[in-house]
Amino acid sequence: MQGGSAHACTLSPAPEPPGASIRTTNPLHTRTIGPLVTALTLTDADLADLAADAVVIGVLNGAAGPSLAPGSEAVDAALGGGLLAALGALGATGAEDEVVKLATLGALKTPVVAAAGLGQHTGAVTDEAVRRAAGAASRALGGRATVVSTLALVNGEPTADLLQAVGEGSLLGAYEFSVYKSKAAPAHRRPPSAVRLAVPSAKDRGAKTAAKRASAVVDAVTLCRDLINTAPNDLYPASFAARADRAGAAAGLTVEVLDEKALKKGGYGGILGVGMGSSRPPRLVRMSYKGRGAKTRLALVGKGITFDTGGISIKPAASMENMKSDMSGAAAIVSTMTLIAALKLPIEVVATVPMAENMPGGAAYRPADVLKFRNGTMAEILNTDAEGRVVLADAIARACEDSPAYLVETSTLTGAQVVALGLRTAGVMGSDDLRERVLAAGRRSGEGMWGMPLPPEVRTGLDSTVADFANVGDRSGGMLAGGHFLSEFVTDGIQWAHIDIAGPAYNTGSPWGYTHKGGTGVPVRTLLELIEDIAENG
Repeated sequence: MQGGSAHACTLSPAPEPPGASIRTTNPLHTRTIGPLVTALTLTDADLADLAADAVVIGVLNGAAGPSLAPGSEAVDAALGGGLLAALGALGATGAEDEVVKLATLGALKTPVVAAAGLGQHTGAVTDEAVRRAAGAASRALGGRATVVSTLALVNGEPTADLLQAVGEGSLLGAYEFSVYKSKAAPAHRRPPSAVRLAVPSAKDRGAKTAAKRASAVVDAVTLCRDLINTAPNDLYPASFAARADRAGAAAGLTVEVLDEKALKKGGYGGILGVGMGSSRPPRLVRMSYKGRGAKTRLALVGKGITFDTGGISIKPAASMENMKSDMSGAAAIVSTMTLIAALKLPIEVVATVPMAENMPGGAAYRPADVLKFRNGTMAEILNTDAEGRVVLADAIARACEDSPAYLVETSTLTGAQVVALGLRTAGVMGSDDLRERVLAAGRRSGEGMWGMPLPPEVRTGLDSTVADFANVGDRSGGMLAGGHFLSEFVTDGIQWAHIDIAGPAYNTGSPWGYTHKGGTGVPVRTLLELIEDIAENG
């Protein structure tokens, strides 16, 4: 591979904290996250005769009040036609993220009905609304080991996409990260351990494929969430690289890890510069996949700052603990690589993932330093807290050496993204055509994306009198300036996209839908949709 082989180094996993054990149900993971949904199955049995711990139905929010969604008929009949009235008495409205539980008092073999709000819809209920309702139901059903969901039936005959959405939402809603808990959660708080999706025919090949795909997607998103949620004393560049190496090997990927000596030999001045302030040196991980019949080569790049203090330009203490999530882009890329291998997609993909810790140690890089990147470009450092673009510059330059047709990068790059678009919507910049394809993929996946421009006047703010350009400009258009900086390292002729996930990657607020507090897994599902589009259409 170009850039030389990796210098020999020992990739030792971080020690497991007390009480941790190895999960055996998924070889891509190295840590247990507590009780986990391990089984997603289909059932066409009569709900009146089906034994489970809870059954989930959908409730629509309408101008005239709540109404039962299709799929709830058998449950309503078993309760003598009084289900809607009972739910109304309990205050159910059908609003999004609402779950109202009702005891069946022996009318069903299932003791609890969970009515999940689907919100208002003038036509068919959207896949994302159902995905969120399924996730909210799983979060609300602590202590219910086996759950049957009728949500795939809310529009009548289920489509494959809707089935997948219900499966994803149900399993992601049951996610739990408990590796650092010294005691297991009490039984009444443990999430469901199995979900059965009610369908017209459990033998239908399309339904089986949709359920299998949902499980694969959730495996990848769970890996991403696990990595993000791991404490930074356990997840640092070398240990992160080791976990990526293990995940890649288990998925059948080719993995190369460059340590600090290989990085110096290869001219990766940006990655080395950011990593100088930490006692734990940086790494660069390269993961390669080539599917049968591949006709297109794609490059993926993700920012892996395992903890970001801001360096010499140090951040305020308030909320600095959330900066363990500054490697969310890298986690998403590593997880996506395992997913495309699991799905055997007909495409060639090479991921380039820089990993560093931005600390203010005695050897830390300084404002006014000038760093030389792998492609020979030099940048003046005006703010060491704009370190993500500095490591990404080397990674993008290296990725372009493989001559991909497309390059997609994702990172928690700027606080300006949060200011402009909020906590749930990523900003997308880059080549016009590829940017639009990313946005379309986001709509299909249910992950919020919004296209942003790269105005030329913002680029002039990066001008430097001592180097080719600076790593920051003035305060205006900060998200766009970050995109401009990255564009300097994209080779002409390569279509590229930058996805700024500073807000959506890590939920610091209350859980909602299938999203828990902590790492979210955004934008793994969007990347999958995009990669499948590129594999099929070039």
